[in-house]
Amino acid sequence: MTSRPADETPDQRDELASEYVLGTLSAQQRTEVQQRLHDDAELRTAVDTWERRLLGMTELVEPQTPSSRLWQRIERSVNALNRQLPISAAEASSWWNLLPLWRGLAGAGLAATLLLGALMLTQTTVKPTYLVVLVAPQDKVPGWVIQASNPREIQLIPLGIAEVPADKALEFWTKAEGWQGPVSLGLVKPGQTLSVPLDKLPPLQPDQLFELTLENPNGSPIGKPTGPIQFIGRAVKVI
Repeated sequence: MTSRPADETPDQRDELASEYVLGTLSAQQRTEVQQRLHDDAELRTAVDTWERRLLGMTELVEPQTPSSRLWQRIERSVNALNRQLPISAAEASSWWNLLPLWRGLAGAGLAATLLLGALMLTQTTVKPTYLVVLVAPQDKVPGWVIQASNPREIQLIPLGIAEVPADKALEFWTKAEGWQGPVSLGLVKPGQTLSVPLDKLPPLQPDQLFELTLENPNGSPIGKPTGPIQFIGRAVKVI
């Protein structure tokens, strides 16, 4: 049995549950979580909550039928994983392990979209009208997500805690087609969810650019990005 770390915070437990459900943990970490689930009621609750959040994302995409070759590869991978990592009866009944569900979501591009977009439901049950995944330009690793349930306000949601030098700050920018240049949406604290009103800007539009740059502690002195881009992405309308 793997016990809960004595210094684990609720936020750390929630992050661990999200990574477990999304399948981003290493094999060893996943095994440790599975062992904890037998006796850790709070971790089970966190995992169940994340599963429900992700299940709602299936309504935002049209079902896709994978090719027979792709599905055969998925089945081989699942069978191999089951032989290596036995699961409990409770886990086997989880929606995450239901093969019929994954038959409809197995397209590679769709699975990637679902994986990233699902994280945007961490703060609200209202279906967003726009989604943005902000990735690091160097390695394309997602760092933040943006969701908007109306065209006048957005939520910036961290996927982790970005490392920012003590003498620098993250500044949030946006730019849509036809604008003369990017507009600052303010400074952002690493690891903090931020609601940003867009009442002084034109309504959101598809393909609108969003980015986070590294600036001086008080922000860019010229009203335009001056530092390197840390995360960048474009808006996609989902409903």
